Amino acid sequence: MRRMSQTAIDKQPQFLGHPIGLFILFFTEMWERFSYYGMRGLLRAYMVYYLFSMTNLALYPEQGPEVTGTPVNPMNVWGFDLLYGFYGSESINDFASQLYGLYTALVYATPFIGGIIADRYLGQRKTVVIGGVIMAIGHFVMASEQAFFVALALLIVGNGAFKPNISTQVGDLYAQGDPRRDGAFTIFYMGINLGATICNFVCATLAQIYGWHYGFGAAGVGMCLGLIVYLGGARFLAPEKPRTGSAAAAAAAGGAPASLTNDEWTRIGALGVLFLLNISFWAVYEQQGNTLQAWADTQTIWPRIGDFQIPAAWYQSFNPAVIIFLAPLLDMFWQWQKGRGSEPSSVAKMAIGSILLGLSFIVMAYGASVVGDGQGSLFWPLFCTFILTVGELYLSPIGLSLVTKVSPARIVSMMMGLWLGSSFLGNYLAGYLGTFYDDMTKPRFFLMLSSIGIATGLIMWAFNRPLKSALGSEAPAKAH
Repeated sequence: MRRMSQTAIDKQPQFLGHPIGLFILFFTEMWERFSYYGMRGLLRAYMVYYLFSMTNLALYPEQGPEVTGTPVNPMNVWGFDLLYGFYGSESINDFASQLYGLYTALVYATPFIGGIIADRYLGQRKTVVIGGVIMAIGHFVMASEQAFFVALALLIVGNGAFKPNISTQVGDLYAQGDPRRDGAFTIFYMGINLGATICNFVCATLAQIYGWHYGFGAAGVGMCLGLIVYLGGARFLAPEKPRTGSAAAAAAAGGAPASLTNDEWTRIGALGVLFLLNISFWAVYEQQGNTLQAWADTQTIWPRIGDFQIPAAWYQSFNPAVIIFLAPLLDMFWQWQKGRGSEPSSVAKMAIGSILLGLSFIVMAYGASVVGDGQGSLFWPLFCTFILTVGELYLSPIGLSLVTKVSPARIVSMMMGLWLGSSFLGNYLAGYLGTFYDDMTKPRFFLMLSSIGIATGLIMWAFNRPLKSALGSEAPAKAH
């Protein structure tokens, strides 16, 4: 696998002002996210309306997605009795919410380990390929109902190897101080969301027409396509940095690993504060695939196109579609602010994002009071999602870029894993918060989410100045 030097990267053909390697990573991540979100969009409904639906039939919802297949006996699923007994859920909705939170949490916990493995032993490229292969296997194992939890475990492990090491390779394409880096991550983020947009039209439609396993199988095909793009375009990617456990790294450090400087520890500490605050953001944000999807399933009127009933899972494509539309516009807005000297700092942008997230659920609280126990317009979940998507753009890609800018170069994959680790706790908390969906009135539940989002944003705003100072005005850390 031939590697390019930084000079060669700078001289390679440019597209939209960026090296071709960025678009190799763009399409690799697009197909990986196609597979992840295609599966995630089906996950909760698959558990509630098919895989576990024979449990506690008295609480089984009357309404749900029209997907083919006769519900199976959940006791035939390996590990079901153990997990169901552990959570002690009376409602299959609560159990599915907790499992959804546990799965999406663990997806973001393993990248920390994957980052360490890449930094110390295998390098980013090998770790990405290994992770992609494991994920593809996991998607195809979903065809076995008995091995449902085995499939989830494979997806969790594979994502841990893949996710942190594909993101850090974006930053590696640019020299320290290159002003194009934030824009590169915005473009990369669009790739994530292009995959997340098209996946539900493919996977959910196949699941509705032909059965659940066709939808999961399509997700596996998407992961394979991502691996083909990555391996085929590897020559356009940045050279790998010496691994901390390699002889090259030891030689570069004078025969012994270099210790972190006080400045680097300060930067790491500042990032750690942001990681902790992100937990609350993701706990609220991830209700998209959990309780907001439940609202879309049971309390939203979905139109028909002729004889075709639009699947409720198509709701999951609205958020990424809005991102694709808004990301370049928001980037231009920030450039305009920069020209006027009024662009917010990265920390301020993240605070704005969390406040917008909280405000979005006021829409749902009002909508829930209007709809009551019946079914209502698409407007409520879609307008809520539009606002929270703007909030996401102010926080998520900015955070990814910030990690690559201020982390010590030799532990950047590990730090990216820690950034994703904040999503681990946030997603697990999202599952716990989702258990209140049936226990509280819907307006009170959505107002609770709103309060969490707004409070988190206000705390970030209060810490804006000290965090900005600790991050050194977001200047890149010195390499050793």
